[in-house]
Amino acid sequence: MPRKNSSLRTSEIGKAGEKLAVRALRRAGYRVLTRNFRARGGEIDVVADHRGTIVFVEVKTRRSDSFASPELSVNSRKRRNLARAAWYFLELNSLTERDCRFDIVSIVNEPQSGRPKVEIIPNAFEVDIWHR
Repeated sequence: MPRKNSSLRTSEIGKAGEKLAVRALRRAGYRVLTRNFRARGGEIDVVADHRGTIVFVEVKTRRSDSFASPELSVNSRKRRNLARAAWYFLELNSLTERDCRFDIVSIVNEPQSGRPKVEIIPNAFEVDIWHR
């Protein structure tokens, strides 16, 4: 039973983090196209347009960064899944000719202030091969 409650809290933290991320992205000039885009093998938290570039955004929210920075959890498997979902989004919307990139929004609760620190990391990683 405790595991289920813990999972719910994690889910709630993730949803709250996505709301904060969208707010920060909009303030930074991103135009949000969609949220929680699902494709076989992966999900993209936010798809946005930033100065004519399609941006696929992974949101990582943590209660603290005592273990590691949130962005470090985007490993090669996650990147591959994001690339697969991104390619599907581009094909589905006839956007395969547009420039695109992968950003990460890192959100960490700061214990001293109790307020979250939100950081947008543009071009957080490159995709060597598009997975179809």
